[in-house]
Amino acid sequence: MDDVSGYVGNFNVRIRKKAAYVNRDVCNGCGLCVEKCPRTVASEFEEGLATRKAIYTPFAQAVPNKPVLDRDNCTYFENGKCGICRKICPVDAVDYEQKDELLEEKVGAIVVATGFDLYPIVNIGEYGGGSIKDVVTSLQFERFLSASGPTGGEVRRPSDGEIPKEVVFLTCVGSRDPENHVPYCSKVCCMYLTKHAMLYKHNVHDGQAYVFYMDVRTGGKGYEEFYQRATEEDDVLYVRGKVSKLFEEDGKVMVWGVDTLTGRKVEIAADLVVLGLAMVPNPTAVELSKKLKIQVSEWGFYSEAHPKLRPVESLAPGFYLAGAAQGPKDIPEAVAQASASASKVCALFSEKEYHRKPIVAWIDEDECSGCRICISVCPYDAIEFDDEKRVSHIQEAICEGCGACIAACPSATVQQRNLTDNQLYKMVSAALEN
Repeated sequence: MDDVSGYVGNFNVRIRKKAAYVNRDVCNGCGLCVEKCPRTVASEFEEGLATRKAIYTPFAQAVPNKPVLDRDNCTYFENGKCGICRKICPVDAVDYEQKDELLEEKVGAIVVATGFDLYPIVNIGEYGGGSIKDVVTSLQFERFLSASGPTGGEVRRPSDGEIPKEVVFLTCVGSRDPENHVPYCSKVCCMYLTKHAMLYKHNVHDGQAYVFYMDVRTGGKGYEEFYQRATEEDDVLYVRGKVSKLFEEDGKVMVWGVDTLTGRKVEIAADLVVLGLAMVPNPTAVELSKKLKIQVSEWGFYSEAHPKLRPVESLAPGFYLAGAAQGPKDIPEAVAQASASASKVCALFSEKEYHRKPIVAWIDEDECSGCRICISVCPYDAIEFDDEKRVSHIQEAICEGCGACIAACPSATVQQRNLTDNQLYKMVSAALEN
């Protein structure tokens, strides 16, 4: 999204549609261009565990299931040579001249679902900082377990392709660590690492899975039973304690930790280590929040209007939240929140008129001096300047009644509707009389 203006029920949105350099209306998805492309780079979808071509289909279930061209890694855009994909295409769908498009749309509401990223592994120096090949992230291990992944569903060490017999899973990597990383709990790590450990045992029957944990948090329907099944039926060994250091030695990943229940040091020579990294906001979320005028927490997650009464609405009317944009959450919770946001939008559009609380600011145009100070302090861009009348004007559909303009106005021209200065004085006088 490049820009957004307007107010609830009447937003003007400018969306940037990036050039695919493939005419989607002509392309039949035959894949010949992908097959013949000579350039290979690391695949983002496979978390760097496999390669893709410079022209590629993002993933197997992509809609539409047609290729896009990666301009930054294409030989033709680097030096004007190659061009094999255009020569080989039977329907002449490859178009090197394609440009980004800016689409203008009018919408009534916006659902913000920016997703999440994993905490950068390079920040975890005590665990190798990404330099140890056989220390992988939870998303990379997820791709190992997938039948459509780089190993066809087999768990194999990245360093030598061997099947690991001892795998260590570390929870709270970067989470709940206010001194060094992020202080909040990432909420889903306990359960997805339990799932990973169980699936690993189903793949490698003679393997051993260890899970180092601070606390096992199983907050969800059937989650505690799932955790119990991992320990009792699949023999996943849980060790209460945090790992202090990882390092390579004789082709193994040495895991140094402490079992806090017994007070003993623990040392494991693991074949593979999986890090349950903290969930952090999408890097572009804060920049987008400035365009949408939505509040964010100190860690970059979007803030809801009220955690209990308005959990999917932002303070700015017309903007709704869904998924991990608001904070760490698992798939069922994200789906439920997305359904709630969709229901809120449907409820908004089902009304003939938009109703809202009348506690908003207003400007006495006869007294306004046109200094425009109120415009500069309004956090919602609800105040406009009327060039003909030379006064400021408030869009009541956007105003949230925060009072910033009232406090800033040097001539007390801006007042809050139903709570003017005179009304407040009379309330105080009446209270003092009693």
